[in-house]
Amino acid sequence: MASFVIEGGHRLGGDIHPQGAKNEVLQIICATLLTAEEVTVNNIPDILDVNNLIQLMREMGVTVAKEDIDTYSFKAENVDLAYLESDEFLKKCSSLRGSVMLIGPMVARFGKALISKPGGDKIGRRRLDTHFVGIQNLGADFRYDEARGIYEITAGRLQGNYMLLDEASVTGTANILMAAVLAKGTTTIYNAACEPYLQQLCRMLNRMGAKISGIASNLLTIEGVEELHGTQHTVLPDMIEVGSFIGMAAMTKSEITIKNVSYENLGIIPESFRRLGIKLKQRGDDIYVPAQETYEIESFIDGSIMTIADAPWPGLTPDLLSVMLVVATQAKGSVLIHQKMFESRLFFVDKLIDMGAQIILCDPHRAVVIGHNHGFKLRGARLTSPDIRAGIALLIAAMSAEGTSTISNIEQIDRGYQNIEGRLNAIGARITRI
Repeated sequence: MASFVIEGGHRLGGDIHPQGAKNEVLQIICATLLTAEEVTVNNIPDILDVNNLIQLMREMGVTVAKEDIDTYSFKAENVDLAYLESDEFLKKCSSLRGSVMLIGPMVARFGKALISKPGGDKIGRRRLDTHFVGIQNLGADFRYDEARGIYEITAGRLQGNYMLLDEASVTGTANILMAAVLAKGTTTIYNAACEPYLQQLCRMLNRMGAKISGIASNLLTIEGVEELHGTQHTVLPDMIEVGSFIGMAAMTKSEITIKNVSYENLGIIPESFRRLGIKLKQRGDDIYVPAQETYEIESFIDGSIMTIADAPWPGLTPDLLSVMLVVATQAKGSVLIHQKMFESRLFFVDKLIDMGAQIILCDPHRAVVIGHNHGFKLRGARLTSPDIRAGIALLIAAMSAEGTSTISNIEQIDRGYQNIEGRLNAIGARITRI
């Protein structure tokens, strides 16, 4: 097990480039199973979750070639259907959250899928009902094998249908969408997720020959087609990394430029950081964050305490609340962080309290942060990364802290952030992997 040793208190400076978006590329790779033709994907990040999914695709019989440092081609011409029923395949699925999005493409193209309950971050309950009910609405039959702990999904030709999702699940919408493109007839998905990454998936599928309308809205209409074809696709920059770098600059009083961020796809993220008092400027497709000695949290118009809460797109992504909570510890003023979508994501705040942060954890969903206004620094500490996003938040806290910190279980950070210590050290951080 690896750890980071972080020497806090160093200012950063220079340019940094965000990686390709993890949450997009997991969907895109699964979608390559929908055709026997070659699909080439650019801007793939070199991170554990993505690398594990690519290796899983190879073992499934997909021909995978690395064309460039961040470009791969996928050709699912000879998928090994027998392997997909093996205990080895099911065990690997159980350790990879993104594997759940194999269901839609597999059932649509091959009429069968087996999957074990997928793993991922320990951030509370993450239901699969939306995935399963949606694909059932297209005519698939689900059976749970209690002895093996797996789900077996079978279907003939899927049949288009109208459905109203019980939640605007991103991966659930992606899974249903990938199943529906090869279904017979028309499928209508209401209360669909509409994140930029979902929009990217829709556009790629349309280039492959699908007929999807309503892209960027919560009402998708899919006219089923007989087959899909090959294409090329470029993954967006990771909005979570962009937000993490904004917070990092503020906490360390640093001047940095975040390059090629696809600003139009960041939604409410820049404005949410401005609400914490952080200055940032759009320069073309870059974000410039000037060095700030202090930043003050806004109040609402009536003077009440600022609340920052997550919500389905175009609301604030829950993946950035951990970072925003850490950033608030050094702001002037107070803020209520309301994590509505996952009930265990705020439990890392006890580690911040040990570092000297003033935080009141009201319940599993809400925390009040009383900012230090850089009046005194956080203290270095021994920390453990519980999940990807809390891991990067703790790394930001350690970089701003006085003294040396150690973060263990950094495999969680590696799942979502490519060579993070190398990229941060290049702009002035002092992080050592041991």
